[in-house]
Amino acid sequence: MTRLWLGRALAVILVALACATPARAAGVIADRSVAPAAAVGGQLRAFWVDAFGDGIYTQAQIDQLVADVQAANMNAIVAQVVRRGDCFCNRSSLPRTSVAGVTPAPFDPLQALIDAAHARGIQVHAWIITTGIWQGPALPTDPAHAFNQHGPAATGAANWIDYRSDGASNLNNEYFIDPGHPDAASYIVSMATSIARSYNVDGINLDRIRYPDGNIASLPSWGYNPTAIARFQAATGRTDRPATSDVAWTQWRRDQVTNLVRKIYLETYAIRPSIRVSADTITYGAGPQSVGGWEKTRTYAEVLQDWVGWLREGIIDLNIAMDYKRDTDAAQRSWYAQWADFAKDSQFQRSAAIGSALYLNDMPSSIRQVRTAVMSSTAGAPSGGWVGYSYRTPDAATDAGTRTGASARTELITALTRPSADDPISPAVFANAVPAPAMPWKDQPALGQLRGTAIDGVGLPIAQTAVTLYDASNTVVARRTTDGSGWFGFVDLLPGTYRTTVDSTRAMASTGTVAVSAGQVASVSPAPAVAGPCTSSVGPGIPPPAGLPSGQSGFHASWYGQSGYPTLCAGERSTATVAYYNSGSRGWVSGRMGEVAYLGTWSPVPGQDQPTSLGGDGQLGSPNTGWPRYNRVAIQPADYVGPNQVAWFQFTIQAPPAPGTYRLYIRPLIEGAQWMEDYGVYWYVTVR
Repeated sequence: MTRLWLGRALAVILVALACATPARAAGVIADRSVAPAAAVGGQLRAFWVDAFGDGIYTQAQIDQLVADVQAANMNAIVAQVVRRGDCFCNRSSLPRTSVAGVTPAPFDPLQALIDAAHARGIQVHAWIITTGIWQGPALPTDPAHAFNQHGPAATGAANWIDYRSDGASNLNNEYFIDPGHPDAASYIVSMATSIARSYNVDGINLDRIRYPDGNIASLPSWGYNPTAIARFQAATGRTDRPATSDVAWTQWRRDQVTNLVRKIYLETYAIRPSIRVSADTITYGAGPQSVGGWEKTRTYAEVLQDWVGWLREGIIDLNIAMDYKRDTDAAQRSWYAQWADFAKDSQFQRSAAIGSALYLNDMPSSIRQVRTAVMSSTAGAPSGGWVGYSYRTPDAATDAGTRTGASARTELITALTRPSADDPISPAVFANAVPAPAMPWKDQPALGQLRGTAIDGVGLPIAQTAVTLYDASNTVVARRTTDGSGWFGFVDLLPGTYRTTVDSTRAMASTGTVAVSAGQVASVSPAPAVAGPCTSSVGPGIPPPAGLPSGQSGFHASWYGQSGYPTLCAGERSTATVAYYNSGSRGWVSGRMGEVAYLGTWSPVPGQDQPTSLGGDGQLGSPNTGWPRYNRVAIQPADYVGPNQVAWFQFTIQAPPAPGTYRLYIRPLIEGAQWMEDYGVYWYVTVR
């Protein structure tokens, strides 16, 4: 079920921005709904090497680290070079670390690690803590440190701190910067690009690329920096201070994180396409299979990290799911398997590796988790590999201080590479060395990338405005919304000529035309959109997936295709069609409660059983477009839809009066009995 939902989602969701998802132009933006391309030519095997103890402080530590990685038949090191607004390196946008025990300059920990690792064929991925900036109460010793310049003592726009809804500025004396603050976002991008430009790293690894933990009542409670709130108000025309439960505010904050990921991906691609951009992603609690779908997970709903959307769009090369669970706890063992399956099934022709918490487990438990991590998913999707946290604390006993890290590493290396008391299975999970996986989308690229900045006549950025991308035939390919610096980007375009327009009269005149080539990042300045008579259009239809389940016991449904998304003038109406295949063993019977199939409104927009401005029956503020009810979008058209048959649900959409982009999430249900599968299906409407 998960794979079908994600395949469907890719077919209709090209970006994670609430106000930037395009009507899909067939064949122009890559379709990653087919089988994932993970583990092509190898398998990632790596340690996370944190910077809170032995690992990269001295040349001797680095030499030992590289020797241990090679002995374990591993092929990569994910080294924490940006810890808290400082760098374990000499050539970046950040001040060099002042942590005690690090060999002073001119010794460069990152360069020394690259030299030692590359000499043995081992990759180095620069691990960057993105939003975590400092842990007090003492101040950084370097006056240029971002916390000293932009911490809670700073005023106005100079203050970048991420505040909680109740006013809290930190979590246990740890401070974060707000992704919704444009200067803070630019600072984070500079972290990554300065390292990519100055060092021959194999990857940039993004951690804490989300909002913080410590939320109130399980609602997303961070992001209340005054500058961020003002930007949200400017984008929406609102003047209120949004509540933590506000759907639009939640999506806006989620989009700020996605904007960061997209910009880092494209800007590092422009520096050196071979860099593997990865993210360390959250997997709290049970997997989506248990909680009711991806959008019900704490990852998506609480810390606002839409890593599934990033993979759909293709703005990371590698997802490292931090599947931190205790193997000896039955519930957590089940959760580990759920998230591991979900990550492998959600690669979208990028790659996913499973990260496990060595520090939470004894050695036999960790080896069991490694085996689960590297095997194919239950549905048959391959694994991109495994990463262990951490080199410094290889088991729970080390973390508890009852044994040394060195002795635990020796035992772990043995258990990984040959049969032992910890894992008697033969062959051992890492019995032989393998290379890191290839990246066909970068190693042998067939697609190109596009970026640009919208500026006005005096060179000021035009933030939070729509940019439309057209191909050579003047067909709309996609839309984005500029970030706080006016930047925008489009990923995975077929080579050819494109033009962009920006919906702002302030825009500096420009042809906005650019040639996109495979494996390169083109740059463009958008032209002002030309006002004219409003005309409507409908995008191409979306065909069904290649494979569908069948004969599942009870009531079940699988998405089967749909008509194209419309672009409408204000107040105009359009007929939509969405097809569902009866993949269950029971038929759907019209007029019979407990057996009749409907489409209902669903989360996150407008929410389960909630009214929407796009259609309804006139109740609770919805327009009267002939729906069965304000929260029931359509009813099955045939009297009976049997197993393995298809129902073509039709409904009318009405464009709201305000120009913009609107979404309506829908989910099938058997009225009076149950909701059927949630595949993340929604309808997308552009209003001119």
